[in-house]
Amino acid sequence: MGIKRFAKIIIVFTTISAAIMELIDTSIVNVALTEMAGNLGATIEDVSWVITAYAIANVIIIPMTGFLSQYFGRKNYYLYSILIFTAASFMCGNSSTLWELVLWRFVQGIGGGALLSTSQAILFDTFPIDQRGTASAVFGMGIVMGPTLGPTLGGLIIDHYSWPLIFNINIPFGILAAFLTYSFIDDSVHHSGKPVIDWTGILLLVIGIGSLQYVLERGEAKDWLEDGGIRILAISAVVGIVSFIWWELKQEHPVVNLRLLKDPNLTLTTILTFISGFALFTSIFIYPLLLQRVLGYTPTMVGMSLMPSALASLIVMPIVGKRLQAGDSPKLFIIGGFILVMVYGVMLYNRTNINVGMDDFFLPLMVRTAGISMMAVTLTNQAVVGLHPRDIPQGVALNNMMRQLGGAFGIAIINYFVSQRFAIHRNDLISNITTDSLNFLDKNTSIVHGLMSKVAVPAMAQQQAYQLMDLNVMKQAYLLTYADAFLFSVVVVLAVFPFIFFLKDKTLTAAAQKVAAEAAH
Repeated sequence: MGIKRFAKIIIVFTTISAAIMELIDTSIVNVALTEMAGNLGATIEDVSWVITAYAIANVIIIPMTGFLSQYFGRKNYYLYSILIFTAASFMCGNSSTLWELVLWRFVQGIGGGALLSTSQAILFDTFPIDQRGTASAVFGMGIVMGPTLGPTLGGLIIDHYSWPLIFNINIPFGILAAFLTYSFIDDSVHHSGKPVIDWTGILLLVIGIGSLQYVLERGEAKDWLEDGGIRILAISAVVGIVSFIWWELKQEHPVVNLRLLKDPNLTLTTILTFISGFALFTSIFIYPLLLQRVLGYTPTMVGMSLMPSALASLIVMPIVGKRLQAGDSPKLFIIGGFILVMVYGVMLYNRTNINVGMDDFFLPLMVRTAGISMMAVTLTNQAVVGLHPRDIPQGVALNNMMRQLGGAFGIAIINYFVSQRFAIHRNDLISNITTDSLNFLDKNTSIVHGLMSKVAVPAMAQQQAYQLMDLNVMKQAYLLTYADAFLFSVVVVLAVFPFIFFLKDKTLTAAAQKVAAEAAH
């Protein structure tokens, strides 16, 4: 019994570490783009391909993980993916040109895609059915902590070291994960021989989902449909995805088993998971921008402000998992999670002003952690409740793809929303400034007098005064914009809130009874 318990602990440690490692790499480079651009002699727009390449590879491979696990054997696929991810990390850290780095980031994304869905499937097989709530809680830690720790770790590395360490830090963890996988993880008990390869389905998936991810990642920078390339890829995404769905539904051995979505509960769960991805990624996207652009915090300071709430998830998630395991209603936790995420948005909307400090964010971030934890644990569990064991990898893959796409859609929409609202707020602020108003004259005189001791030419002092006032206008415009963005995220979550009430309140006990009944037949 002791050996089995030790092996279970090792499997939990391996899978959760791999999932966190993969999710950290989705966001860790965000704070390093400026340094990369300077070091590699590239523009910020070009170096953003480092993010785009990884995201495209990830979202293509995630829905295929169930099929690839069956084809290669789950242990082999998982082990190869860890090795690919680790080797690509080494090559990323040693890249000398931008496009070499982009290539290896794409390869890293191919390897990393398996670390999410396959880790979850392995965890669910490791725990008995009546302990799936605990498994969901363990996996949920990775879902929440990965995107949160990414900017924190990235900021610390950029402030104290150099950008290659962002990738090289994966190497020892990857080697350890590969060794533990080889030594302790068994192959899937549901493996039943190599299936027929659905080459057409794979091609349509690559075209459709790959094009969609590119449009979402690069649309804002390219001015959306004003750009010819974005228009072509938007059409390619629509045609590819529609063709993919049509093709997969008529295949006996599809690369992605979309027939699982005939279960209304699974369909509703994936919709809610999409929105949870929206909430998870956008909330962690807007917050650092507010602190850095408006309040002048360094990446390290931003990261450190996120740490307490990230660590709080280690407390909240096991509690949620235990309550689910005890038979508490999953629907109540989903409702509670969505409500808390909306409360977080309202709190930040009300607190976002020029005098806000780091202490003012502590309570909202804790509320966000509690809400995201409830959503992540319960939706992760609900995605597989009632599925036959052989269908769990496909259900997990579909659910994780929807979370990633939710995050991609969310960031794309928020980026567009921010650019539009910033322009509106800036114009409104400028239109209310008149050069002959008493307030303007007092402010201008105060700034000019303050600069006169540092600037020899009075005209230069006046010019710099105008620049400083323009900078203040921009900060105020961004402040109002990010407040609007927090409120906008609340509206999005609220729009799908009614879907929760259509979920069947399946508990783990009911799931266990169903699987047992199927096994008896």
